[in-house]
This record gives sequence, C-alpha cells and structure tokens, in this order.
Amino acid sequence: MAVLAPALALLSAVPALCRWLARPYYPLSALLAAAFLLVRKVPPLCRGLPSQREDGNPCDFDWREVEILMFLSAIVMMKNRRSMFLMTCKPPLYMGPEYIKYFSDKTIDEELDRDKRVTWIVEFFANWSNECQSFAPIFADLSLKCTTARGCTLGRWMSAGTRTYKVSTSPLTKQLPTLILFQGGTETMRRPQIDKKGRAVSWTFSEENVIREFNLNELYQKAKKQAKPREEEPPGGQATTGHPDGEAKKDK
Repeated sequence: MAVLAPALALLSAVPALCRWLARPYYPLSALLAAAFLLVRKVPPLCRGLPSQREDGNPCDFDWREVEILMFLSAIVMMKNRRSMFLMTCKPPLYMGPEYIKYFSDKTIDEELDRDKRVTWIVEFFANWSNECQSFAPIFADLSLKCTTARGCTLGRWMSAGTRTYKVSTSPLTKQLPTLILFQGGTETMRRPQIDKKGRAVSWTFSEENVIREFNLNELYQKAKKQAKPREEEPPGGQATTGHPDGEAKKDK
C-alpha cells in the first residue's frame, strides 16, 4: 500500500498535468531553454559560429560561455524559482471572468470603513510575481463563489502596503501574494504568516487551503442565517394576512 497509493495518486494527476503542460507558455519556455544548446552543440548549426577556444572547435563551450551559464545557474538557485529553465517567458496573465474589487492607496481604507459588516479578503499582489500570476485564476474562481451575499467579498491591491500592512515588495520576498482577512474593518488573519524574524512561513495557495484557512463555508452559513430573518419580515415590519376579497388586513 505504501507504493500503491502514491502510484494511484500520480496516475489520477496525469490528465491535469497534461492540461497544465499543454499551455503555450510551457512549450515555449522549453524551446527557449533548449534553443541555445541546440544551436551551440549540434552540427551543422554550430559550424558557422565564432569560437574563442584554442583548438578552434565551435561546437564546444568556451570559458566565457561557461562563466555565463554558471552565473545564471547561481541566480536561479538563489531566487529558488520553480522553473527548471534558464531562459523563460512570463506566464500568461489571467483574462477570465472575476468578481473582484480593485483598490488603490486611497480607496482601500475608505472601502474597509464604509460598511464594517462586510467581510473582506484582500490579495496583495504584483504583476511581476510569477506566484501571483499562478494564483490569479484560483482567486478569480473564488471571487465568483464568494460574494457579499455568501458572507464575504474579495478585493485586490496591486501596491502592497509596505508601511500600513507590512507586506514586502522586494524581488526576493516570499510574501507575494498575501491574503488578509478584514472583519469589522480590521485585520484578523493573513496568509502567509510572518515569523518573529520577519520571514514568511511557507503556505500553499490552493483553493482548498483558502476555503479551509479563511473559513469561507462558515462565513457563508453565517450570512445565510442573517439573511433569513430579513426575507421572512415583510416590508413595514408588520405581518399581514390575506383576505378572501383579495384585500390585506392587519393582525389584531
């Protein structure tokens, strides 16, 4: 069973993995990564290239190219990117349907204070972050499910608040994206969490984790219970009963 369970899990993930790899971004990244090696190492493509090697062989790397490849490898390892390629293009921006309120530096505080009965989940993001772009479809799908009537509203703020909300925007940061839950106009929780040394605690931005950690199902049930009394109460706050003649009369 210890071997069978992971094998079955891998087989069940094959269709999703195939759809993931079928996106134009990933084949293009693989092509760009392999293009330099193909041109530099495969004859007859490499025969016409200049070379600074002492033996004059244009199909082998010279010392300058080796230094460049080592430097690029060190940069990729230092930034701890998930990509396995040295040359990549940016992931495509999400352009699908969404129900998200976009904030600016001036509007976020005004919106949070406007109606403190509204529960907000705000994503602090940056367009240059690959992690934010990967999370964008998940957040958009959640926005279609999580509306004010269902207990919460989703928002996004591109200019992450370094001073007000202490979200780092450094290129080496692990705090993007950051999800913050606002209840009553104040922050009640955030993911990823920040430890005592100011470093982000690793957290997986999946739909299941967001629903579980932010208690979206409980928020929906709470909003559903609050909406029932409003629906049962007729306009004017007084109960009426139907009259045989089609008129309405007040209960005595």
